[in-house]
Amino acid sequence: MRAIKLILITLFVMTSSLYGQEVTASKFGKGLLNIQAKDSTFSMNISARMQFLTSSTWSESDDSFGSPESNFLVRRARLKFKGFAYSPKLTYKLELGLSNRDISGANQFTSNAPRYILDAYVRWNFYKNFTLQAGQGKLPGNIERVISSGDLAMVDRSLLNSKFNIDRDLGVQLRHHFKLSENFIVKEIFAISQGEGRNITAGNLGGHQYTGRVEVLPFGNFKSKGDYRGADLEREQTPKLLVGVVYDLNNDAVKSRSNQGSYLETADGFYQTDVSTLFFDAHFKYRGFSIMAEYADRDADAPLARNADNSLTGAVVNIGNATNFQMGYVLPSNLAITGRYTHINFDEIVSSKNKITQYTLGLSKYVAKHKLKIQTDATYENTVASNNKIVYRIQFDIHF
Repeated sequence: MRAIKLILITLFVMTSSLYGQEVTASKFGKGLLNIQAKDSTFSMNISARMQFLTSSTWSESDDSFGSPESNFLVRRARLKFKGFAYSPKLTYKLELGLSNRDISGANQFTSNAPRYILDAYVRWNFYKNFTLQAGQGKLPGNIERVISSGDLAMVDRSLLNSKFNIDRDLGVQLRHHFKLSENFIVKEIFAISQGEGRNITAGNLGGHQYTGRVEVLPFGNFKSKGDYRGADLEREQTPKLLVGVVYDLNNDAVKSRSNQGSYLETADGFYQTDVSTLFFDAHFKYRGFSIMAEYADRDADAPLARNADNSLTGAVVNIGNATNFQMGYVLPSNLAITGRYTHINFDEIVSSKNKITQYTLGLSKYVAKHKLKIQTDATYENTVASNNKIVYRIQFDIHF
């Protein structure tokens, strides 16, 4: 609560003492406030967004589905600050999460404090097409994770993402792009990070994490950065395609899902093993039609956690693979229908319920593109050696 009060006080002080600065209000969806120094030495855009989610889950029991379990929550509530400092080549982003889901996950390694900070980094375009990023932000992992949660074509990301993504971390990233021809673009990102996720305050328990992503756009850039936005709301008039590959190595990882999941604690400290993750993904758009496909594979040198005496602790690295395929079409009325198929295949040492398959059908109404929309979907989940589920969700998004 103190942190929220501090944020509100800071915003009040900023907006009440901007003598000598140029302050404008953006149009809807472009931020609450734009601040520009009169000498052009800095800028700041302040924005906010919220997601309100309602869901109902029916679990199968004795070959029938009983009464649903319902849930109402503020799924996300965010404040974002971005702009440049000193030079347009030096940009920054600060994103704060205020909902319970945004700040959950406190433990002794985050000082048992809410995890308000999502992104906090600077980017320096120091030479031609080279940009250096330092701070906390999303690692260059699977495309579905890097797409903002506010720009998705469905209510939320797939099960592939929740089980295999490498999320955010602290470190540095080097970004570069070049053209092989007038339209053929290649982009590369290389990252070195701490390897334990976001908001860690107690130092690095294992080794470091190394991530590389290469993506090719054979038909040129998408309109309005549409390669990292769900649904073809721009209605690309020529085919656009992104194909990406990611390799991630977390050296001496101490968590069950690379830099995510629970810590692999032993009687003597922490279990460490090298964990590697491989992603292949693609995103295609043309005249309102879109396809997104992903494949993920995680492996570990020694996935079964052991104590110093070689006895098993019971913890295990979640190794396995997953496939996700999503296809949708946006009607001229900006009503979109989207279907998704997701299959999770954990190794048998992870769980006897090692195969999960989901079929999802979604409907979205875009009032102001992704800035104001309502989305709903229904999912049928089939799990080996477990009860099947039906999940219905409806969500309202608003971005200022």
